[in-house]
Amino acid sequence: MTRTETGGRGEGRARSPRGRGEELRTEILAAVNRLLAEWGGVEKLTMRAVATEVGTTAASIYLHFADKTELVWAALSDKYTELAARMADADVGAVSDGPRARLRAAAHAYCRFGLDNPGHYRLMYEVRQPEVDASRIGRHPSRLISENFRKAFVRCREAGHGLALPIEQSAQTLWQGLHGELSLSHSLFSGASTEALMLALADGLLDALVSAAPDSSERWPSPSDSPASQQLRSILIRDTGHSNS
Repeated sequence: MTRTETGGRGEGRARSPRGRGEELRTEILAAVNRLLAEWGGVEKLTMRAVATEVGTTAASIYLHFADKTELVWAALSDKYTELAARMADADVGAVSDGPRARLRAAAHAYCRFGLDNPGHYRLMYEVRQPEVDASRIGRHPSRLISENFRKAFVRCREAGHGLALPIEQSAQTLWQGLHGELSLSHSLFSGASTEALMLALADGLLDALVSAAPDSSERWPSPSDSPASQQLRSILIRDTGHSNS
């Protein structure tokens, strides 16, 4: 169906009765997901456009969300929560095998989520989202994923595994590497046909970042700081008041 910014599926729809605010909020978030999927970004997404899609007023949207950033992040938060839960489940399943195996299981779960849910993954990471100041980015719902990876690298370091990079940088490097693999898969290949290759590439990233066994050799310097890690840490501290590393 062709849609313009001022005319959508919700045009002419009856508004939710008073006292059904939570139902309206759910409808708003569903509308945002539809519009993002159709438009491929936030450029045309306005409170008025969302209101038209739902069949309510822009003022009603503002009763639930302060601005477009809050609206988009809320619409996508359930997807990040689901991904984080899958990673946590995989982590728990590998507890008896040690911290490195737990990290590997979480990384594999990340890849499989992206392959199994390409539509969701594109909305989470491949559709342009509102630009915000660095002081606010730490509240993005994707923080659940970065926290998962950071904690996993902390466990590896505490168990004596050598790291090629500081913890924050290791986590970000792994995350971006996995994302790059998924983006290429979504763009160029069939997900099902590349799963084995993607998991093998994920293992290669881990091999480059974490020693296979506890190792204090010079090949694994396990630095605690770098310009990149300092910048990442400053974002975490600025928003949460403390670093998770």
